[in-house]
Amino acid sequence: MSDNFQDSEVGEESRDVNAAKGWHPPSDPAPRDRGQGPFGRLVLRGATIIDGTGAPPWGPVDIVVENGRIAALVNVGTPHKPIDPRRRPAPGEHEIDCHDRFVTPGFVDAHAHIGTPYHAMSGIVPPADYIYKLWLAHGVTTVREMGAIGGLGWTLRQREMSAANEIAAPRMVVHSVFPAVNDRVKTIHTPEQGREWVRRLKARGADGIKFFGAPPAIMQAALDEAAKVGLRSGCHHAQMAVTRVNALKSARWGLTSSEHYYGLPEALFEDRVVQSFPTDYNYSDEYYRFAVAGQTFLQAAQPGSAKWREVMDAFLELGHTFVPTFNIYDANRDLMRARRADWHDAYTWKAVWKYFQPQRGGHGAYWYRWSTSNEIEWKQNYRLWMQFVNEYKNLGGRVCAGSDSGFIFQIYGFGFIRELELLQEAGFHPLEVLRAATSQSADLLGIGEQTGSIDVGKDADLLIHDQNPLADFKLLYGTGAMRLNDDTAQVEWQRCLRTTIKQGVVYDTAQLLADVRAMVSQSWDGETPPGAGSPPQDGH
Repeated sequence: MSDNFQDSEVGEESRDVNAAKGWHPPSDPAPRDRGQGPFGRLVLRGATIIDGTGAPPWGPVDIVVENGRIAALVNVGTPHKPIDPRRRPAPGEHEIDCHDRFVTPGFVDAHAHIGTPYHAMSGIVPPADYIYKLWLAHGVTTVREMGAIGGLGWTLRQREMSAANEIAAPRMVVHSVFPAVNDRVKTIHTPEQGREWVRRLKARGADGIKFFGAPPAIMQAALDEAAKVGLRSGCHHAQMAVTRVNALKSARWGLTSSEHYYGLPEALFEDRVVQSFPTDYNYSDEYYRFAVAGQTFLQAAQPGSAKWREVMDAFLELGHTFVPTFNIYDANRDLMRARRADWHDAYTWKAVWKYFQPQRGGHGAYWYRWSTSNEIEWKQNYRLWMQFVNEYKNLGGRVCAGSDSGFIFQIYGFGFIRELELLQEAGFHPLEVLRAATSQSADLLGIGEQTGSIDVGKDADLLIHDQNPLADFKLLYGTGAMRLNDDTAQVEWQRCLRTTIKQGVVYDTAQLLADVRAMVSQSWDGETPPGAGSPPQDGH
């Protein structure tokens, strides 16, 4: 790209990169066909609140929402005692009975993509409504779109339609791919070109930059310019660039967050600079790329060592953020489990399922020789990775919940709930998990004054649960969780999330899930969906 490139080109490299990899944007969503409101005055009566800050539950509380924002939180009594009606706020235009129910903030998926891979033999990619409704049905009211798969212009239009509640979709924070890595569409070759690209991206209205790495002088210049113009940034430190810029180096240059885990073990190396690649390694072979990626923490400084503590302290001093996206590599630990997850039959779009199958050249479809040894290495990798992330959180570092769904057997919404389970596996208390998925992620995105916790003045991004989600995150899955009813001796599928409220618009999650099932069934067009033995489609 020359120095005189046009504004219209800025940020569209992401579309070119993704098209080259076989990723395609979804079709535009239909005008909003679900959800009630926003109302002039909405009242949630008698809720037990889990506010997203890490504070324990409290209640009963009446939550007053006016014109899509929280106007009052009124303590109306004591648990297990009758509520004095004189303490309650005035009636609303619309009211929801939340007695014996729990209300949390809406979830913030800090690493998401509005788009999905395409497989030539499997038909069209799913529409945007499929993705958006799965997110809302799983309580995701905000997403950070990390790459603008459909092109920056298309994604910014989605952001504005969502903000106006013209479509049934989460709030969107939009990052665009920085085009300066050799294995992608590379159009930036000098530091000044990088600075100019950042300035023009800001002028187009983007919220941030998605890096995969870059030559050091170019990346440092771009991050410096991003700080000047007020753009946030995240980086997937790709193996093709990480020997020159690891996660700690980019954090020192001002990177906002490290995505996944790439670049972190490289910062922990103490007896090498380059990981021990096999001599026949080829990054373009997806099997080698992901098999060898599961060996990096085993080659790095171990927990408790001087190097481990030194790197931990450096990240803490910088105030850096990690978005681990544990779920997106979960299949690497147990491929059979990921392939046979309960939701695939009813909720996985045909083209997405076909793309997940072993194929040469398909991103994340590297199962053509995945072995027991690969899974064991990845389990060991997770043990060390999780230990670092949990310790970082314990020492005051910020860790956020992101799913990166749409790849590697992870489906929108379902993948985000799996991330909550994996954060708990890493050692997070359920309240810490919820905090990572709400207020911490909102702060990372720079929208903590708008959303992420239940506070007066913030947007009414709220979730109503029939049961306490802290007791079992599995109850948040759209399928629900399998339980035995001892009274009837029958298996039931229990699900706790009943209502998602986004900016005051009230969505029935069962209705959203039914819409998705209908879309998925139509996508298969008479073919048999993957496998058998899935739970009942109504999630009960």
